[in-house]
Amino acid sequence: MELVTPGIGLIFWQTITFLIVLFLLSKFAWKPIMKALNEREASIESALSAAEQAKLEMQGLKAENEKLLAQARLERDKILKDATEAGNNLIETAREKANEEGARMITIAREAIENEKRAAIADVKNKAAALSIEIAERILRRELSDPQAQQALAQSYVSEVSLS
Repeated sequence: MELVTPGIGLIFWQTITFLIVLFLLSKFAWKPIMKALNEREASIESALSAAEQAKLEMQGLKAENEKLLAQARLERDKILKDATEAGNNLIETAREKANEEGARMITIAREAIENEKRAAIADVKNKAAALSIEIAERILRRELSDPQAQQALAQSYVSEVSLS
């Protein structure tokens, strides 16, 4: 039974040893341990607040990034719209110039055709007149080759002139 219940002397010395160890620990170990724990707690708190601050900054940067991206999209859309309008205006201007040039060329061609037509008609009239004169000349030569025919023609002209 002695093994199960300790003696009074053993309990006394164990209590004295515990109190000495407790005193030494409180005097030399508790303060540095508590100081280290407090420093550790402060560093963890500062790391958490820095992480929270970084998280807030990241959210701010993300919001600013989204804002810049939206502005860039708007500017891109505006540039594309302006470029499309400029291209359409350029195409429309070129189309109008082409139509005007085509109308001008058609007018010039019509005038040229009309001039050629007039020239051809004048040429035909000139050739017809020349041909008529040549025919009349041949007829007159044949008729005037005979002296009696010449006298008859002259008398006929004279009678026509006096009658008129």
